[in-house]
Amino acid sequence: MQEKHNTQFFKVEKEQQVRVDEVLEVVYSALREKGYNPVNQIVGYIMSGDPTYITSHNNARSLIMKVERDELVEEVLRQYIKSNSWG
Repeated sequence: MQEKHNTQFFKVEKEQQVRVDEVLEVVYSALREKGYNPVNQIVGYIMSGDPTYITSHNNARSLIMKVERDELVEEVLRQYIKSNSWG
């Protein structure tokens, strides 16, 4: 039997980090598969924060909600700059 004056320890597992580029890829594909315009829907979500802009197909809605909206903007801008050889 353990004594009550001893400190008990427990370990909380960290939630796996999600990569923003992978999230965008899954969300974009899910929106296309459902017949939506992915650019319009993702912009609507980023501007409003309303998750209903994103389909729940392939778990896209819950996945995108794990990423901060400013991180989504940063990733899109980063890829745009990269593709135009600005940086």
